[in-house]
Amino acid sequence: GSIEHDEVFVPKPKSEIEWYYKQYDRFASHYDPYSPIYNARERLQIYISDVGVIVTIYVLYHSALAKGLAWLICIYVLPLLILNGIIVFITYLHHTHTSLPHYDSSEWDSLRGALATVDRDYGVLNKVFHNITDTHVAHHLFSTMPHYHAVEATEAMKPILGEYYQFDGTPVYKAMWREAKECLYVERGEEIKGVFWYKNKL
Repeated sequence: GSIEHDEVFVPKPKSEIEWYYKQYDRFASHYDPYSPIYNARERLQIYISDVGVIVTIYVLYHSALAKGLAWLICIYVLPLLILNGIIVFITYLHHTHTSLPHYDSSEWDSLRGALATVDRDYGVLNKVFHNITDTHVAHHLFSTMPHYHAVEATEAMKPILGEYYQFDGTPVYKAMWREAKECLYVERGEEIKGVFWYKNKL
């Protein structure tokens, strides 16, 4: 829920959105440790990541030589794409909703940040995903709790949290479309300066 320190799905204020493209003073690459995308403290992490990418490509190349390209695509590429697509989809929907506030450092604290998420109902897939989909608020509050207690914990905390517990029962395919249209950027709320809300008016 922090617009200053989160790293994934961090909404931008309307004034900072560069519609359609990002401008840098030079070429920006995710593989260049000196890219304008990164700051100095991230440089070592990019070097380590680059080494990991090179080693992975080497292993995959030799796997394809030994087993064939079709085998590699079926065993590695397709499962990786599907899994990453599911993770991004679920994470986006947990942290993107018009009822979820975001905070600057003057208002953010760990409890507010933990409550800046929404549980959603994925039907039968709730069990497939070990209930991270419909118990995400509990996951934020008690991140070390085993997943098999998450449903029980969620039911126990709902009456305690009251209006601070967020749940959206909209079918996920409709929710994805709605959030993509309605949650384009954030603007300061009128009541509290350090609290930001999703908006979509250009």
